[in-house]
Amino acid sequence: MDLDTILLEAEEAMDKAVDYLRSELKGVRTGRASPGLVEFVKVEAYGGESDIRSLAAISVPEPTQIVIKPFDASIVKDIARGLERAGLGLNPNVDGKVIRLSIPPLSGERRKEMVNSVKHMGEQAKVSVRNARRDANKHLDQLVKDKVASISEDAVTGAKAEVDDSTKKHEADIEAAVESKSKEVLQV
Repeated sequence: MDLDTILLEAEEAMDKAVDYLRSELKGVRTGRASPGLVEFVKVEAYGGESDIRSLAAISVPEPTQIVIKPFDASIVKDIARGLERAGLGLNPNVDGKVIRLSIPPLSGERRKEMVNSVKHMGEQAKVSVRNARRDANKHLDQLVKDKVASISEDAVTGAKAEVDDSTKKHEADIEAAVESKSKEVLQV
C-alpha cells in the first residue's frame, strides 16, 4: 500500500463512521414526529426484510403524528408488526389502508435517557474513527519497517500528522452532531 491509499482509506472509514452516526441519530425520538423515526424500521414482507421507506409513503400531517401509507395495502399488518417489534415505544393504529403513529410527549426522565443513548452512539462513532486512525498508523509503520525505497520517514511522519488532523476533525463533527441532537431531545 502507498501513502495516498492509506490516507484515503482512513478518511473513508472515518467519513462512514460519522455518516452512520447521523443516520442513527435520525431515528432517535425527540418528542415530535419525524419520518426519520420510522423510515429504517425493518419489515418482513414479500418473503424478505425491507425498510418501511421502501414499502410505504411516510408523512407527518401534524407535530405529534406520523402517517404511513403502504404502496400495497396487503402489507399493512406486516408494517404494523414491524413497528411493534422495533421497540420504539409507539403503538401503531391501523386505520384501513393507513397506519397512524401518535407520538406522546417525552417525560423529563425519558429525555435524559435519550440524551445518554445519543452520547453512547457518539462514543461508538468516536471508537470507529480512532480504530481507523490506529489501522492507518499501523500501515504507515509497516511502510517504515519494510523500508519502501520511495517513502521517507519524513513523509510517513507527515502522513501520520494528516491522519491525526483528520481524526480530530471527525471527532469534532461527531461532538457537534451529538450536541445538536441532545439539545433537540431536551427541548420541551
